Amino acid sequence: MDVDGMTHNPATPPPDEQGRLPMPTLLIAGVSSGVGKTSVTLALTAALVKRGLRVQTFKVGPDFLDPTYLKIASGRPCYNLDGWMMGRDYIEKLFAEKTVGADIAVIEGVMGLFDGSDVDTMQGSSAEIAAWLGCPVVLVVNAHGMARSIAPLTLGFARFEKETHVTGVIANRCGSQRHGELLKDALEHAGAPKLLGALQREAFPALPSRHLGLVTARKRSLTREILRVFGDTLERYCEVDGIIEAARSAPCRVVGSSAPPVQRKRRVSLGVAYDAAFHFYYADTLEALEAQGCAIERFSPLKDDALPTVDALYFGGGYPEEFAAELAANTALLQSVRDFAAKGKPIYAECGGLMYLCKGLETVAGDFFSMAGVLPAATKMFDKRKTLGYVEVTLTHDTFFGPAGMTLRGHEFHYSGLTEELRGRAGLRSVYALEYRRSHTKVDEGFLMGSTLAGYVHLHLASNPAAVRNFVNSISAGENAS
Repeated sequence: MDVDGMTHNPATPPPDEQGRLPMPTLLIAGVSSGVGKTSVTLALTAALVKRGLRVQTFKVGPDFLDPTYLKIASGRPCYNLDGWMMGRDYIEKLFAEKTVGADIAVIEGVMGLFDGSDVDTMQGSSAEIAAWLGCPVVLVVNAHGMARSIAPLTLGFARFEKETHVTGVIANRCGSQRHGELLKDALEHAGAPKLLGALQREAFPALPSRHLGLVTARKRSLTREILRVFGDTLERYCEVDGIIEAARSAPCRVVGSSAPPVQRKRRVSLGVAYDAAFHFYYADTLEALEAQGCAIERFSPLKDDALPTVDALYFGGGYPEEFAAELAANTALLQSVRDFAAKGKPIYAECGGLMYLCKGLETVAGDFFSMAGVLPAATKMFDKRKTLGYVEVTLTHDTFFGPAGMTLRGHEFHYSGLTEELRGRAGLRSVYALEYRRSHTKVDEGFLMGSTLAGYVHLHLASNPAAVRNFVNSISAGENAS
């Protein structure tokens, strides 16, 4: 590489046996949630792309929304890195595969640098990912009302875990240029990681948000002009060359894999609900299904009047409550889904998809909208979050993901709940034994009715290759039988 400060020099770690250089990588972390790390990561990605670099982005944690912004900014799919759900081996493999052809990798952290699934270890945190990959960290600090205090704060983060290398600081929400100079001096005098930028208050355009995160990015809302403003703002207030150098400052332990995943010939087809109401899918899970010979056919429950000709259906999460009237009005598609289920063809649904397959959806305002009615219960939206957290799923019965006893990992995040008890209904089984990571509460969930499996858990299937294979094999067996 020889682009804008990316040339190889003696400080860069040497090539491996195949002559591959470690990928320049940077993790943008926060001291807490809400300090502006998403805006900084988005702006950095836009600035690097403007310089002609091919940027591969990643997002720590289970979030579905931030990756939609980074995908548009980079022009490449953004992949989640979640230590608790996926495990180290899978994350290293995923990073190696997806950085092939990139010039630099940019990882957006989650919450604060050390916040994860435990309070006494790095498990599930941004720090864990940085340690596994051996990549440097740039810490984003909300510097409003702060001067010398930035030094002990930064030093504490830099020294807290010896496996984590904090290489620099970006101060956000500064009051003035002079404020930034004070922060820089404070860090220098304390021997803390250096200041790489001092962003003034409201320097970036505001990003729309709802619940705990952003709304999904669309090209018509995150335009080239908005991305240009983000990138130019970062160039104005930050040392982009210094940030690039920081990305090369510590050896990344994982190098790009030159061997692409083996793609099997098409065996089955899977209809994936994908529109403004349903779009919470992990990119690597869909890719893993394709690698097993599963052709993905996207359709819109909002706009299409019939299902595509496919062997199985997958309804992910999203915002069905925001589009309840439109979904209910599309009676042709709802009937098509009912007919598909009645034929005994496999259907898998998560969270919002579960809501769509139920009898109906009641909004916070009390309005009721009829849905597919594949499952004999209704759901209701609440004005407060009902569930948020990691869950481990143990299958209590055989399913198309695998036999009883198989374990899967995922997370829940929803504001809705069932208004009627599904357990014990005729022809319906609860096939998940859930254990919540933090509370260790155990719950029976995951509802299997005929060949339809639905639950509130968002499973990360790609990190369990056996589950992906079993799912595709199950669809194939059903297709061959028919």
